[in-house]
Order: sequence, then structure tokens, then C-alpha cells
Amino acid sequence: MASPAFEEIVEDFEFLEDWEDRYRYVIEQGKAMDPLPDALKVPATKVDGCASQVWLHPVIEDGIFRFDGESDAMIVRGLIAVLRALYNGLPVADVVGVDAGGELARLSLQDNLSSQRSNGLRAMIKRIREVAAANA
Repeated sequence: MASPAFEEIVEDFEFLEDWEDRYRYVIEQGKAMDPLPDALKVPATKVDGCASQVWLHPVIEDGIFRFDGESDAMIVRGLIAVLRALYNGLPVADVVGVDAGGELARLSLQDNLSSQRSNGLRAMIKRIREVAAANA
């Protein structure tokens, strides 16, 4: 059920031999994202439960889900980019059905993130699912 963009990340990860290379790759994904405008960095878009500052701005147009995001931590910004590849472009009704844990396990992310980063990742996924469920 993963998007072509997420499948591309999975394929790229297969070519990277160690976690440090994968870590750099995730950071580069985050650097490639457009910054979230300051006007969207408001309490309503802030994600609680993250060690760093995180904002997610969901947009649903014609039943299609997408979101933009920002973080003050480079690795978290990269994780946002990975989640965007996983979720953006899906019909909003399909978002809650994505097995994010299973898909992300294909990248071995949980094995290589600190517990705080893992908690933050779960908080971002929870927010995405809540927004999609409310709009499905």
C-alpha cells in the first residue's frame, strides 16, 4: 500500500550499507523539503510528544490527503519527509489504514532512533491519523 515515493526510499535504503549513511539520507530528505511558512507554525499545527519542535500542516483537497511539516531538528525534519512520502497523495479514507509501523520497519528506523525520536515519530503518525479520520 506504500506510495511510489516511499518505495523509492525503501529501494535507496537497500543500497545504503550502514545506519550512518541511512541517517544522512533521511536528513537530506528533510533538507530537500520546502520550509513551512512561519504563519503555519501555530499551536494548532504543533505536535505534542516530540522532543524537538514539530509542526504538521495537513491539507485535504478533493479527498486527497497531503501535509507539509517542519522541525527544528534535522533528523526529525527528515522523518517528516519520510512520512510525507508514505502518506501524501493518498485518498484521505486510506490514510488510517496505512500500517505505518510495518512500512517504517522496512527501513529499520525504530531500531536506530532514540526512544525520544521514536516517541516523536509515533506522535506525528498519531496526528496524521487523527486528522485523516476526522476528515474521512
